[in-house]
Amino acid sequence: MSISARQAALNALIRVERDASYSNITLDGVLSENDISSRDKAFATKLFYGVIEKKQLLDYNLSRLCDKPLNKLDIAVLGILRMGLYQLFFTESVHSAAAVDESVKLCKANECVSASGFVNGVLRSAAKLKEPVLPKIQKGKNKYWSIKYSCPEPIIKLWRQSYGDEMTVGILSALEGRPPLCARINTIKTNIGELQKSFEESGIKAEKSEILSDCLLLEDTGAVETLPQYKQGLFHIQDASSQICCQLLSPEKGDTVLDVCSAPGGKSFTLAQLMKNDGTLISCDLYESRLRLVKSGAERLGIDIIKTVACDSAKYNEFPMADRVLCDVPCSGLGIIRRKPELRYKSDMGLDTLPDLQYLILCNCSRFVKSGGLLVYSTCTLNPQENSGTARRFLLKHGDFEEYPIRLPQGVSRGIDERENELTLFPHSNNGNTDGFFISIFRKK
Repeated sequence: MSISARQAALNALIRVERDASYSNITLDGVLSENDISSRDKAFATKLFYGVIEKKQLLDYNLSRLCDKPLNKLDIAVLGILRMGLYQLFFTESVHSAAAVDESVKLCKANECVSASGFVNGVLRSAAKLKEPVLPKIQKGKNKYWSIKYSCPEPIIKLWRQSYGDEMTVGILSALEGRPPLCARINTIKTNIGELQKSFEESGIKAEKSEILSDCLLLEDTGAVETLPQYKQGLFHIQDASSQICCQLLSPEKGDTVLDVCSAPGGKSFTLAQLMKNDGTLISCDLYESRLRLVKSGAERLGIDIIKTVACDSAKYNEFPMADRVLCDVPCSGLGIIRRKPELRYKSDMGLDTLPDLQYLILCNCSRFVKSGGLLVYSTCTLNPQENSGTARRFLLKHGDFEEYPIRLPQGVSRGIDERENELTLFPHSNNGNTDGFFISIFRKK
C-alpha cells in the first residue's frame, strides 16, 4: 500500500505511544509494510525520530497553545500536533504553511475531521512563534534542561550528581540526532580495504573508524539487510563501544569463551572473529527466540564455533570453565538513548532494582573463569550504581579476583576519573563515536 511520508511517521508514532514498542523496530515495520520512495522514507524517519527526541519540548509548547489538556486529546490528533510543531520549529525544508496544511489533511485522513479546525488554529499560533518557548533557567537547571533536551528531570538529576553539570550538558547535547552506523568487518571473509572499496562502488559512504581497526562508519545505506555485502556476510552492525568491550576481553585462537547475555549476537560475532573462528564460544540468552537471531547471524557470517544455550545466567550452573567470560548485563540503557529515544520516557527504568540482578549474573558466571582468566562486566548505561557500584561490590566480596588494568585503545580517552580497571565511555566524547557504555575487567588469581 502506498502512503505519504507524514502518514508513515504518524502510524509509527501511534504504535510507539500505544504499545510502548521500540522505535527502530516499529519504524522498520511501518516502512516495510508500505510502498514508500527512498526520499519519503528519509523524511518519515526524520519526522518520527525528531518527534520522539523532542517530545517533552513539543508538549511543553503545545500545553501553552492548547485550551485542552494534552492527555485528553485523541492519540492521532496529539501525534499530528507534535509532527506539525516539529516541522514548524526544526525542519527548514518545510514551509510553515505546508506544515499546517498537511497536518489538517492528516486529520481528515485519520478519522478525526472534527479536530481539523483545532489543529489548524494551534499550529497557526505556533507558526507565529518562530521557535519553541523554554522555561526560565532561573527556575532551576533541572527543569530548564529537561524541557530544552526533552529528558526527564530524574535522569538529569542523576547525571548532575554523578558527573557534574558540564558533563551532563555534553551528554544531553549528544542525545539529539542520529548516531553513527558502525559496521564491524567480518575478518573471517574480508578485510577493511576490500569492504570499503565495495561500499564506495555501491554508492555508500564508508569511513574508517578513528578508534577501531576493523570498523567502518556508514552513511546512505538504506535498509542494511538489503545490501549485497550484508547478505554475503561481510559485516555486521555493532556500536564502537561494544566492539571496544570485545577487544578488551582479548580472546585468542583456541580459547573457550562465554558470552552470557549475547542476543542479538553482535558481541559473539566479534569475539568469534577475534578468535579466528577457532575455539569454543558459548552464547547465552534467556529466550530461545532471541538466540535464533544469534544462530542466523552466525550462519550468514560463516562462523561455526558458536554454541547457543537458553538459560538464566544468574542461576545456570552447567557452563564449562572458560578462558574469557563476558557479562554484558541487562541494564537501564541510559547510554543508548540516542539510538532508542523512547527509553527516556519509560516509567520504570529499573535504576534501583537492576543492580541486584546484574550482581547475581556477575557472581554466578565468575565461578566459571579459569585461573588467570579474564572476566569482563559491561553495561550500555550511564548510572554509577549499575556500573562502578556493581563492579566494586563484586570485587569487595570476591577475593579470588583482582583488578585488571585497561589499556585504552588508541584515540579513546577517559571522560571521568575512575579506577584503572574501569572505563566509562560517553556519547559526546571521543568525537561522538561511542555510545554511553561501561566496562570493568577482573582477572582470576
